[in-house]
Amino acid sequence: MLRRRSMLALSGSGLLMAGASAAAAADPRPGHSGKSPIFYNVRDYGARGDGKAVDTPAINQAIDACADAGGGTVFIPAGDYLCFTIRLRSHVNIHLSQGCRIIAADSPKPGETNGYMGGRYDLAEPQDPAIEPFQDYGHNHWRNSLFWGEGLQDLSITGPGLIWGRGLSHGRGDVKSMGNRFTAAQPGVGNKAIALKNCRNVAFSDFSILKGGHFGLLLTGVDNLTIDNLTIDTDRDGMDIDCCRNVRVSNCFVNSPWDDGICPKSSFALGYARATENVTITNCYVSGCWELGTMLDGSFKRNLDPSYSFRTGRIKLGTESNGGFKNIAISNCVFEGCGGLALETVDGALLEDVAISNVTMRDISNCPIFIRLGARMRGPAGAQVGALRRVSINNLVSHNSESELCALISGIPGHAIEDLHMSNIFLDHRGGARATQIRVPELETMYPDPERFGPMPAHGFFVRHVRNLEMNHIEVRPSAPDARPAFYLEDVSRADFFAITAPRKPAFELRDVTDFRLGWSRIAEDAVIKSVAQQVIG
Repeated sequence: MLRRRSMLALSGSGLLMAGASAAAAADPRPGHSGKSPIFYNVRDYGARGDGKAVDTPAINQAIDACADAGGGTVFIPAGDYLCFTIRLRSHVNIHLSQGCRIIAADSPKPGETNGYMGGRYDLAEPQDPAIEPFQDYGHNHWRNSLFWGEGLQDLSITGPGLIWGRGLSHGRGDVKSMGNRFTAAQPGVGNKAIALKNCRNVAFSDFSILKGGHFGLLLTGVDNLTIDNLTIDTDRDGMDIDCCRNVRVSNCFVNSPWDDGICPKSSFALGYARATENVTITNCYVSGCWELGTMLDGSFKRNLDPSYSFRTGRIKLGTESNGGFKNIAISNCVFEGCGGLALETVDGALLEDVAISNVTMRDISNCPIFIRLGARMRGPAGAQVGALRRVSINNLVSHNSESELCALISGIPGHAIEDLHMSNIFLDHRGGARATQIRVPELETMYPDPERFGPMPAHGFFVRHVRNLEMNHIEVRPSAPDARPAFYLEDVSRADFFAITAPRKPAFELRDVTDFRLGWSRIAEDAVIKSVAQQVIG
């Protein structure tokens, strides 16, 4: 497997083409020397790259020849390659050269059997009643994709080319603002750009994805995974990292207005619960405000359509959370015009040992921070409510977020979030709300979407069912005066606040709070409260 730096050493087009020509000269097919080449140029196997012919057979033949010879690089030079399903193999690097575009051919339309030129994508795996109810259709089907592989090792896709899922379904019905010509579950329809199941030693680097279907990357049970320097401008999820171990995501740009940008999950799609663990996400940009394709082409056109109400595009752990999340680090990331950071475990698993640092946000459409322990329990019967503990968030700045929702942190009755440390946080929001006595619903078994909880009784942080909370060097600043308290705490035990800045009247509303301490803060005078049923401070 050629990794990024080794490919950079060979990145001159002349050297790659020289390798490809040498490959053709040493091709082991009949009439050739019998030596195994290093580079397999798809043109030598009949690919035309003219945007009209279907090049799937030629590309798959090149991949098979490479794999059968023990591995190497399948080289795809500049051109437009219309394709249906490309089947990945172990020990094969696919290099997409500058100017190369892999274009998903049109899937069969509703009521039709075949798509473009009579082609179709590989059929999805048969429905499995043992796992099907526990996640959406797209999460547990891999073969109905533009690229897919299962049970593979030592493979990579590299190079500056483009994967364009033009003929894929995004799987979300007939949403006007998205457009949808194909039905995801229809036989022969493709609905993912790249899908892998139960693989190891995988690297993706340097290429771009435009309109990736339901998932730009759906990676399930993939261990030792590197994702570096990808640009994804898409109409559903950017990348889903599901039940994976030892993952490094870095230097990626993801615009996904209609769904999540970078999304570790831990679903039941493998037929058993498996944690997503040992994951780092760093130096990434996520957005949900740009018209499809305009981040990729550099024009950055904001979507101003009033019917466009998604703007998701965030980094989220969850929602599928049967196996849990362990040892996760997120750092040096930028959010723009999208949902905020979300940490969710609602299907009976652990979410623990998470460190988040150096994050900036602008124009967040819901909660800058959303942390939820719930009891949706979408999984096999008998599972118990999970746990969410040992989370640290440090050095986070959010500017111009919506004011109806604030940072929302909530467990459920009898199941508290534990050991939450937050420091050096600046939240600037639009403000202007009136005081309200609204009681926020528990929604214990519901899908954990921030908007479902309705308007918040606080403008900075709403904190409920939490034990061992530490917040220091926090500032909340509304652009317009806001009559709600900056902090609302309910069923919170052992809460320490230090160096807090926010409007003083009102500052805190406490309900059923024990062991509360406030010190060295501009928001209110120092206070130590052993136990209180209800009290307003400031």
